[in-house]
Amino acid sequence: MKAIAVHQLDGKPVLKLEEVADVTYSPDEVLVDIKASAVNRADLMQARGGYPPPPGASDILGLEMAGVVSAVGDSVTDVQVGDRVAALLAGGGYAEQIAIHPKMLFKLPDDWSFAMGAAVPEVWLTAFVNLFLEGGLQSGERVLIHAGGSGVGTAAIQLAREAGAKPMITAGTEAKLVRGRELGATLAINYKEADFVAEVKQATGNQGVNLVLDPVGASYFEKNINVLARHGRMVNIGLLGGAVATANIAPILIKNLMIKGSTLRARPLTEKIEITTSFIDRFWHLFQNGTLQPIIDTTFPLAEAQQAHEYIAADKNIGKVILEVG
Repeated sequence: MKAIAVHQLDGKPVLKLEEVADVTYSPDEVLVDIKASAVNRADLMQARGGYPPPPGASDILGLEMAGVVSAVGDSVTDVQVGDRVAALLAGGGYAEQIAIHPKMLFKLPDDWSFAMGAAVPEVWLTAFVNLFLEGGLQSGERVLIHAGGSGVGTAAIQLAREAGAKPMITAGTEAKLVRGRELGATLAINYKEADFVAEVKQATGNQGVNLVLDPVGASYFEKNINVLARHGRMVNIGLLGGAVATANIAPILIKNLMIKGSTLRARPLTEKIEITTSFIDRFWHLFQNGTLQPIIDTTFPLAEAQQAHEYIAADKNIGKVILEVG
């Protein structure tokens, strides 16, 4: 089969579509012909050598896919050849085929494109886990979502909205702020032009927010502490702003704050199945009736994965960047 291979040239990753070994599948797995994948910042990190796949996972880039089941293991009973599906992956999405456990699959609505399917698993499950399972978000609470124009950000806005919470976002362009408001953000702050702590405090009567969802890390650490209300929670899901922070931690004690770090890729398969099942049970019907929408910015052919990575590295996207396969 064909897949994207990562080479290094002058210390920079170069992505090329090449022939690689065919995928094999076990009796308790299914084989899927991939029709679309999607680009995540984790892929950019892995291509640079900074985010290796977990043990046993494919070293091919790609954390999600949508496609058609082409073969079924002997032990599998609830999936059929021809089913249109999508799934979260630990790796292997930038390829023509993938082997996966059937309980990781979402069955796509008949009117969905494969691009729509590929735009869901990684960012929506990340938003779901960290808003609700890690962050404990409740109806009526306020949540500040950094990188509100990203794939995770656009998903988190919608999930928080449908849960009865009040999503607030930061983003770096007016277009991203506008899109965030359209999706349900009650406050949208350009972090390049304003102090988000001051803006949130003003909008909330100096109370702050109950939850912060943060992919930035060190450069926002102290500000996030300051923007949280009493008994607030922060879930850090990335290190775009660095990994080492210096901060006054007294407010953590004074306000009884909770700070968590969270990743999705390295979790055990059993845990990922539980997360997928919980997400489908709670929210999948809202995709089927159109209340929730995967947000797609643009698409590239798989052979242009290099250009897709450069597009995301330049922070141009609002929502997902899709790779069309085949």
